[in-house]
Amino acid sequence: MGKVRAQQGFFTVERTCPTCSGLGQIIKNPCKSCNGAGRVEKERALSVNIPAGVETGTRIRLAGEGEAGMRGGPPGDLYIFVEVSDHKLFERDSVNLYCRVPVSMAKAALGGSIEVPTIDGGRGRVQIPAGSQSGRQMRLRGKGMPALRGGGIGDMFIELAVETPVNLTSRQKELLREFDDLGEDNHPESKSFFSSVKSFWDGMKG
Repeated sequence: MGKVRAQQGFFTVERTCPTCSGLGQIIKNPCKSCNGAGRVEKERALSVNIPAGVETGTRIRLAGEGEAGMRGGPPGDLYIFVEVSDHKLFERDSVNLYCRVPVSMAKAALGGSIEVPTIDGGRGRVQIPAGSQSGRQMRLRGKGMPALRGGGIGDMFIELAVETPVNLTSRQKELLREFDDLGEDNHPESKSFFSSVKSFWDGMKG
């Protein structure tokens, strides 16, 4: 029956049989490979189809590819948990992608178009408005990640990073100084900030 009973005074205690582990059967001549368990350990490679749009933590179930059942029982399932590696160019937020693109100071000031990469290996063209500042974002619709199970495609956001020029020649420095001397009204954010600072300091004196 897979159980043993023990009499203790007026009470009868029933517990699982330690010899057959509750199976009700004992293998007298067990197999040398599996010792009567009916299964042996081995490894094999499986090909797994990764659906488009998976994210870190997505669980994929492979029916019947888990542990073999005891004593000829049915096998279990294998669950694979996906971990998506980081990308060198793109950051992902659900179905949307973000790409930080450096642009020259002149390009940001004057405007123009730039070519940006897309996740499928293609190229997209973005028009930069004149006077763009660092951190400005522009959207490329339908250039993001596909949603899992066919829920559409996200967008890609281009974030501008206006780059300060380095290793200037003497002529370039001269031109920038000349521009700076003529550019009092070209920096409205700085003008507003320092105006607020002056008001703050004047208020502190009062």
